[in-house]
Amino acid sequence: MEAITTISTINLIDMSRIRQKKTFKKKVNPFLLPDKCFKYKYRFNKSTARYIISLVYDQLKQDPRGGAVSPELQVLTALRCWGRREVQDDCADLHGLSQPTVSRICSRVAKAIAQLASTFIKMPETVTEERSCMTNFESLAGFPGVTGAIDCTHIKIKKTGGDAAQYYINRKGYYSLNVQVVCDAKLVIRDVVARWRGSTHDSRIFTESIIKERFNNGHFRGCLLGDSGYPLLPYLFTPILHPVCRKEERYNSAHIKTRNSVERCFGVWKQRFQCLLHGLSVSLENGKAVIVALAVLHNIAMSRNDDILEYENLEEVTIQSQHQIDEGMGNGAVRRHSRYILDTFIQNNF
Repeated sequence: MEAITTISTINLIDMSRIRQKKTFKKKVNPFLLPDKCFKYKYRFNKSTARYIISLVYDQLKQDPRGGAVSPELQVLTALRCWGRREVQDDCADLHGLSQPTVSRICSRVAKAIAQLASTFIKMPETVTEERSCMTNFESLAGFPGVTGAIDCTHIKIKKTGGDAAQYYINRKGYYSLNVQVVCDAKLVIRDVVARWRGSTHDSRIFTESIIKERFNNGHFRGCLLGDSGYPLLPYLFTPILHPVCRKEERYNSAHIKTRNSVERCFGVWKQRFQCLLHGLSVSLENGKAVIVALAVLHNIAMSRNDDILEYENLEEVTIQSQHQIDEGMGNGAVRRHSRYILDTFIQNNF
């Protein structure tokens, strides 16, 4: 009896050491979908999707041995996760992958696309290009000399831990990153800063940004338009909180209509990528890379006129600041000089 027990134990040990055969899920080719269905599910038409794949193909290419995921499927899987706000597990089933694989793919694709930011996200580099930006802005409401519209938007993130966790809670009570964007009249993102905690004020982000330093150093001929959450500066015009004459009222009206470009930019951006609208479920560091990558993808779509049907439902709204800044904030001499420049500008143009 004892011998039989020993033999059974050995057999069980031997069975546990037998290597299980590796199985692979059947991978699908999304490009076989009809054009309209493909665009609805992946937020881009097939031509644009292939262009995006070509940009990051070398970074995503893997050894084909062992069932590696192709660069095409990696990019399309990430686009579907970001665009449709699908749970990674569901997206994995649709593409014949596992959830951990999808998670790694999204991180890898985001970092590869974010590295293209210097190519696709940039302020006007020549006088001719800046003059074109000014002309496009002026055609909206007659506001001259505008290089860009600036604002911040909160992107929801999952709860973070650590001693600094409380600083990610914004004024609305949820964890977020406060993302600063400068856009032009055609809703192209010209500058993005995606590293600040949700509790940080818009004016603080601008004060610490490279874009402010570039305007301070005279790199641009025009000005920025911001809401009343920003300080009035010689190159940053804000609304007049208490207009006292008809010219100041016309200035405010033109300012709101022109600066509204950045609000519409946020609407288009978040409409294409639903994860920005409803929140990111990735780690904090990966979330920053995803935001920059989605800004790059937004600009690629705008440059290729790749719109989606949902954009037609976006309403142009006039959004006034939910947080005003004291007009007396800052250095007195700078404040008086900025107000003098603004008053002169209003007298000459409105």
